[in-house]
Amino acid sequence: MTGSLPAGRLAGVDYGRRRIGVAVCDAERIICSPLCVHLTVGDRDADTAFFRRLAAEEAIAGFVVGLPVHADGTDSAMSVEVERFGAWLGRITGLPVAFHDERYSSREAAGMLAGVGMTRGRKKERADAVAAQVVLQSWLDSQTRGERPKALEG
Repeated sequence: MTGSLPAGRLAGVDYGRRRIGVAVCDAERIICSPLCVHLTVGDRDADTAFFRRLAAEEAIAGFVVGLPVHADGTDSAMSVEVERFGAWLGRITGLPVAFHDERYSSREAAGMLAGVGMTRGRKKERADAVAAQVVLQSWLDSQTRGERPKALEG
């Protein structure tokens, strides 16, 4: 396991069983932006096609997947599922995957969307992509501080 990802654009991922939020950063890793929310329907072939297309179209060098942990930093029940998802994502895209603590990312995303003039439904649709942006930005910030995140080789 390595603590870094290769140079280039990264995709942040906020995993959910029904919705997966995706954000991207520029190749210089300065600006992160929410990209989309992928709706999962239990069709692994469709999910595979989505992530392979995403990696190719956005020229992704690696993924940062939000890892749900408890407030004290210990793994949650969902952590194992997310780690399996990350391993699958690395396998199907051939790209490296790093995990990053996603504690409070949904709350921060909701705060970022407060007062932006969207309907409640539109905010809910956008929240997962913004949460992915929060995770990706937090991971980038941790790299400038020299922290070593949990990662998988692709």
